[in-house]
Amino acid sequence: MLTRRLTSLILASTAFVSCASASASTTTVAVPEISLTTMQDVTTQLASDEFEGRAPGTRGEQLTVDLLIDRFRAAGLQPGNNGSWVQDVPLVEMSATNMSHLVFNTPQGEQRLTVGDDFTANSYRHVPRTEISNSELVFVGYGINAPERGWNDYAGIDVRGKTVVVLVNDPDWATPTVGGQFNGRAMTYYGRWTYKYEEAARQGAAAVLIVHDTEPAAYGWNVVRSSWTGPQFSAAAENNHMDQTQANGWIQLERARALFAAAGQDFDALRARAGQPGFQAVPLGGVTASISFDNEMRRFSSRNVIARLPGRTRPDEVVLYTAHWDHLGRCEANAAGDDICNGAIDNATGTAGLVALAEAHVRAGAPDRSLVFLAVTAEESGLLGSAYYAANPVFPLSQTVGGVNMDALTGTGPSRDVIVIGNGKSELETYLEQAATADGRVLTNEPTPEKGFYYRSDHFSLAKLGVPMIYFDGGEDLLNGGPEAGRAWSEQYTRDWYHGPEDEISIITDWSGMMADLRLYYVVGRSLAMSNEWPNWNEGDEFRAIRDRSRASR
Repeated sequence: MLTRRLTSLILASTAFVSCASASASTTTVAVPEISLTTMQDVTTQLASDEFEGRAPGTRGEQLTVDLLIDRFRAAGLQPGNNGSWVQDVPLVEMSATNMSHLVFNTPQGEQRLTVGDDFTANSYRHVPRTEISNSELVFVGYGINAPERGWNDYAGIDVRGKTVVVLVNDPDWATPTVGGQFNGRAMTYYGRWTYKYEEAARQGAAAVLIVHDTEPAAYGWNVVRSSWTGPQFSAAAENNHMDQTQANGWIQLERARALFAAAGQDFDALRARAGQPGFQAVPLGGVTASISFDNEMRRFSSRNVIARLPGRTRPDEVVLYTAHWDHLGRCEANAAGDDICNGAIDNATGTAGLVALAEAHVRAGAPDRSLVFLAVTAEESGLLGSAYYAANPVFPLSQTVGGVNMDALTGTGPSRDVIVIGNGKSELETYLEQAATADGRVLTNEPTPEKGFYYRSDHFSLAKLGVPMIYFDGGEDLLNGGPEAGRAWSEQYTRDWYHGPEDEISIITDWSGMMADLRLYYVVGRSLAMSNEWPNWNEGDEFRAIRDRSRASR
């Protein structure tokens, strides 16, 4: 019954879904046909070798931007940035060259680590050369300074000029349940690698090395190797980021164990201690680190693409759809010699979804509020494009009702469930729940909350400035194969395809799941655009206070 119903929903040219707002008022949303042809054509183009993996500042970017502008214009949208289709995003491309070994001088002799195989390293500082010589090492546990949680891994230790060794994720990531000091199994922002680097810089460290461990990191060393070698991008800054550490990097788990043993320490024992309250940093006595490399720099402007469907009655009130168009470009070649990270799932699908949804909304006619379709750059480099938009919004954040983010749509068939990333955070979930229920689907929590997906995509840039954003994925309980099939696909994607040359259009063997999910994206966005409500973060959420201030100014 459910299979037949979802199939008919996917194929029908028009259906009706009822969606309630946060105050339980009801709006009826007619869902026009969302074009499978558009999804397939745009995804295929973006993921083709011709687009070279869509790295910012490359020919692939130009082809991508041109394609999106052409498709948005043909759909009947207007330029979204005061007559322009784009917003310039100043970036700096950094390529580390002439990389030395990472050398640890220890009481038991010298350890020489090889870039790529044993470690990765880059600099956020916009300087021509990075050189760190005989920097003392300190193990700072999870590298967290969170006074509101009663936790400070840097208490009582001065790490200025030193190299800190840090664990990935939160202290309680191995807890099987959600809740507790750092939310248990569900990662907080303190667990993200971006935070580790930021806090080490605030503490004055010369360098920081994150110990890679597949489960708490949420991906294997192959992802670290492909993502942190080759050109890296950062935002342009007047101070050239001289307030950052000189070098940021990752180190293989077994290399960390060997390093600690050479310092007379048991890595696993210290790791266990680091997860307990009251942990104090441990200097690795007699051990120093040295590394040097040159930085080839290129300053350029990448582009966010912005398209707008003006609202009929309240055009100054804005609902956002976001997706990142970029991927890794050329990367380390696989066994077959393929060195293009095409990013078909991540995120040609989400970008194509913007185009397909834009077409559908235009066919349905302008809603009361304006719809803005924002395709951002440099997500893979730390959410740089969305962060730039959030700091320099074309449409005031106080007038932005909320939004929906699409990142890596599922390549499986339809599912009975919908996975809400960061479930319980905002009133937007009411819209999604009503839409999913009408489609005979249920909302479920993330099966792997330790991966911290809420802090890994572009909605986060807007959320932390107060804009309610929702991010959801197709579920794992597949109509064909159930949870086992869904988990198997997710695990294979992460293990074999994610951030590698294998993320090609060929791995999408069934488009019906993402088309079913796009119906939900349509309903949530359309309902927001037809509503009078201003959904907020739930009481007690970390982003509630900044949104309240924004609403007060409005």
